[in-house]
Amino acid sequence: MRKEEINIKVELDENNVPENIYWEATDSDNKDVVPVKAIMLSVWDHNYGNTLNTNIWTKEMPLDEMKLFFYQTLLTMGDSFLRAAGNQPLETAVIEDLRDYCLHFADKMELNIRRS
Repeated sequence: MRKEEINIKVELDENNVPENIYWEATDSDNKDVVPVKAIMLSVWDHNYGNTLNTNIWTKEMPLDEMKLFFYQTLLTMGDSFLRAAGNQPLETAVIEDLRDYCLHFADKMELNIRRS
């Protein structure tokens, strides 16, 4: 059995506010530890039927980057769901609604995104 690791390190200031976040994965093409400004991690606890998550961002994370991070995360969640659901018609239609919402979100947040 093959095993891989994802490591996240968070450096906190004296008030426990994240100053630095570092990410690395053994299966990544990039073998370096990568500094990041935010992370959203969700895991499924099948025993309790519950999502466990943590959302962390550094105090230096600019609001304009946070808006883009949320926009891109929502789109990625939709893409991941479609792959998991096998592109079924109902799920595809609902994800198209999510994509429409993402465009609405981008407009409201005044994000400069390319539309295809």
